[in-house]
Amino acid sequence: MGAILGYLLIFLARLTDVSLATIRMIMVIRGKRIIAACIGFVEAGIYILAVGKVLSAVKNPLNILAYALGFATGNYVGIFLEEKMALGSIIVQVISENGVERLVEKLRNNGFGVTVVEGCGREGVRHLLNVTLQRKNLSKLYGIIDDHDKKAFVTVTDARAIRGGYFSSIKK
Repeated sequence: MGAILGYLLIFLARLTDVSLATIRMIMVIRGKRIIAACIGFVEAGIYILAVGKVLSAVKNPLNILAYALGFATGNYVGIFLEEKMALGSIIVQVISENGVERLVEKLRNNGFGVTVVEGCGREGVRHLLNVTLQRKNLSKLYGIIDDHDKKAFVTVTDARAIRGGYFSSIKK
């Protein structure tokens, strides 16, 4: 029973520290130094405990298996958590060939700020819609765009920092 608890401890420690590492990296990218440092402190402590447990019986292949499974699962869980947290802002660019004015109106009526830029594409004049929003609202934006034009060209990029502009609460 003690051996199983040891394997479980190794697995859970790796799962936790790798998940924290994913969140810490997001905080680093977003410029959240204090939060990243605090997460890093906890992450390092957990990592040392896990490695110490494995190295104390390095010839036990089940320790290594638990360590590797915890690492792999931690990556999966970290990405899952990051997606659920949906931290930060993004910039979405949309090109639609169908009634751009109606799409802009729909987006604005749903609380999205939209800037329209006229450009020249391969087949003539195109309108590029720039929408800056919180990541948590991306699925709502996709829904509006898909209802209007399933063939719209959409790109999404991270916005590290935003200053000024129009932001309102997104209508539920």
